[in-house]
Parts: sequence; C-alpha cells; structure tokens
Amino acid sequence: MFELPELIVLSRQIGQHLAGKRVASASYGNSAHKFAWYNHPQPEFAALAAGKTIGAHPIVRGRWMLVPLEPGYHLVLGEFGGRLLLHPPGAPLPPKYHLHLGFEDGAALTLTIQMWGAMELYPQGEEQQRMYIKDMRPVPLDPAFTPDYFAALTADLAARGAYTAKALLTQEQLIPGLGNSIAQEILFKAGLHPKHPLRTLTPPQVRRLYEQILASVEEIAAQGGRSDEVDLFGNPGGYQRLMDSTAPGKPCPVCGGRVEKMQYLGGACYFCPACQE
Repeated sequence: MFELPELIVLSRQIGQHLAGKRVASASYGNSAHKFAWYNHPQPEFAALAAGKTIGAHPIVRGRWMLVPLEPGYHLVLGEFGGRLLLHPPGAPLPPKYHLHLGFEDGAALTLTIQMWGAMELYPQGEEQQRMYIKDMRPVPLDPAFTPDYFAALTADLAARGAYTAKALLTQEQLIPGLGNSIAQEILFKAGLHPKHPLRTLTPPQVRRLYEQILASVEEIAAQGGRSDEVDLFGNPGGYQRLMDSTAPGKPCPVCGGRVEKMQYLGGACYFCPACQE
C-alpha cells in the first residue's frame, strides 16, 4: 500500500508531467474489483471527467491524493496500493486496470489497485466531507504537525493508558499517512520497541520519535519511495528498508545483534531487541 512518501512522489510527478493535459476519455478500467470504491456510475464519471484539465498542484492528505480536474473538480485517490502509471502515446496498457484517463495528446493514466482503493470524483471542496478526509488530524510535514502538537497528542494518548509506540504510528489514523512499513523504519531509528508504552516515554524520547517521523518521510520521498513500490513511470523507489521481511535473523545494522520478528497490531514487526527499548 502507498504511504505518505510514495504519494508525495506521485503528486510531484503528476504536477510536473500531467499538468495541462486535457482528458479525452475516462472509465473505470477493464477489470472489476470488489474493493474498488467509486462514487458515480461509470457513464456519469466519464461525462464529468471528459474535457477537464489536470491541474498543477495535487494535494496529499495522509494516504489520500486530490488531483485537480479543472475547472471545478478533484479526482480523489485514497487508501490504495498498486500501480498508478503514465503511458506515452501508443504505449500498451496493463492487462488489468481499475481507472483510465485518456488524454487528447494520446497519453493515458491508469490505476491498477491491489487489495482496495478509492477512485472518486467530487466538486472541489466537497471531497473535504469524505470519510477519512473529513476531520483528518495533522499530517507529517504539514505546518500544523509541530513538536508541541506531537507532544500533546502523545501525552493525551499516554493518559489513556493502553497505547504503544506502534499504535501511535499505525492505528486509528492518529498520524495520517503512516502505515506498518514506514513505522518499522521510524521505530528502529528512534530506538523504540513497537510495544513500548507511551506512558513511559521520556520527553527526549518523544522528541526523537517526532524527529524520526519527519526525517523518515522526507528521506523516503527524496529517494523516490520505497524499493518495493513504483512511481508514475514504473520505476521502483530507491529507499531500501532496514527493517523489512528480509531482516529477521540478520545482524542489526547498528549493533550487530540479531533482528527479530513478531506479530503485533495486525502486522509483522521487525526490530532489534538490543537497540529498541
């Protein structure tokens, strides 16, 4: 699934390479998917999108991307993984895809989702009422995601008693845009065990966790995303995760101890028991 860094990469590429392209045709693709979410019948979507122009400034909000279709609309892509690809004029399309925009210059944009994903069209402004976008908490790299905000969020959750470091990063959209994959990197670099209770975090640990959230998002985005995801041109990202499915049993890159794996909060956790307290 795409997380915040990958959506930052894709949004920048859309703004650079698709801005100004005019939609000639639009469809929901050539393959049905049980967990593909649309908000218009296909003929209505096609009529609304045709003639619109891709805007220069897609907006990323957590794991949601709002692509301007001008005038007056946003194409909302959210909570999705898979391949969002730009195809040059005349290039073959994927065998299966769940969204297709054909442009007047012959290029095309397709989205092939894995697992699930939203592909919806809203008049600009109405997308803010969409579930998961409405009332979204501040997102890393947003101006509102400050050290004071993060410290207050952590203190509030700690007062409730049951929250852990991984829960903060991956549960309930407490920090939108993060998922299990990037959480492993953040926790390792911050030196925190996934099960570390928030109530026992010291102020320096809270600050270090905050700094690693920002640093990890920025570093992964700067390298074009994670190596197991692809960009708008099908190129894999350059960021090789330190704590992934290949790490258990290998030496920790910091201390040389053995990396371990456990299942926790709905996903696998990879961690160094010596470095992460």
